[in-house]
Amino acid sequence: MLYKNSLNNKVIANFSALKFWHLIAPLTVLFLFFCFFVLVNHDNHNIQYYIAVQKQLFIYLNKQLSHFEVLETNLTQLGDALIAFPLLTVFIIYAPRLWEAIITSSLISLGTCALLKKIFGVPRPAAVLDNDCFVIIGKALYGKTSTPSGHSIATFVFITVLLFALMPKKNKNKLIWSLLITLAGLLIASSRIGVGAHYPLDVVIGCIIGFCIAVIGIKITNTVNWMRAIGNEKYRPIHLLMLVIWMVLIIFKILEDNLVIYYISIIALLVTSSIILRSYVKKNQ
Repeated sequence: MLYKNSLNNKVIANFSALKFWHLIAPLTVLFLFFCFFVLVNHDNHNIQYYIAVQKQLFIYLNKQLSHFEVLETNLTQLGDALIAFPLLTVFIIYAPRLWEAIITSSLISLGTCALLKKIFGVPRPAAVLDNDCFVIIGKALYGKTSTPSGHSIATFVFITVLLFALMPKKNKNKLIWSLLITLAGLLIASSRIGVGAHYPLDVVIGCIIGFCIAVIGIKITNTVNWMRAIGNEKYRPIHLLMLVIWMVLIIFKILEDNLVIYYISIIALLVTSSIILRSYVKKNQ
């Protein structure tokens, strides 16, 4: 119990230290991007330019990354909350405040991503480029939903919450931790280029949006404690039921596409479930 409280208190302290100035640079970039697309867009010329200016870079990166087809296929699934978030379910027990921030940020990201895809209306690579000039791994996507990358947003919501939640105290360690986890996030997000689903700028913009949403979600969590049930031990049976349902949903995905990353997610859910069950049974004996 002491360890649980200690880790959760560390997360709370780190979240409390987070300042809004972290948003200045990324929001400036997003504002300029938004102005380019919305305020100066005439007859979709900017969309055509947006695609043309990064076409060769997209083809090059896609070709290089697609050499690692198995890795890219698994990594891209980590942009799906159903697959990525189980890796953090153990924090439901040891640091529920982290999960409060994740849920808050994820809810914001769902609406934001859907709205921005509607506003920008950028066609996917497979919809406008010759499919023979790049590699498509998995199902080809043809809709006007390329910008921003939803997987990249989800990835950086996950990564940013983790970044600030477990931020070390020493400056040297802060730098190392920040670099490592940011690189991990970029590796996951870049898989969207590797599978031929998004242009490079879709991914970059998605990462920036995910970062901003996570910071805002953390600040909201600091102010409005609306997810108390996550840390309340009397709701452990409900938590356990949700984890079981989560496992069933992933099993359905395994039946459709047998990927290693799905098994890793299930193992994470099983570990968390066993800890919850053992703790609950011991407490009620």
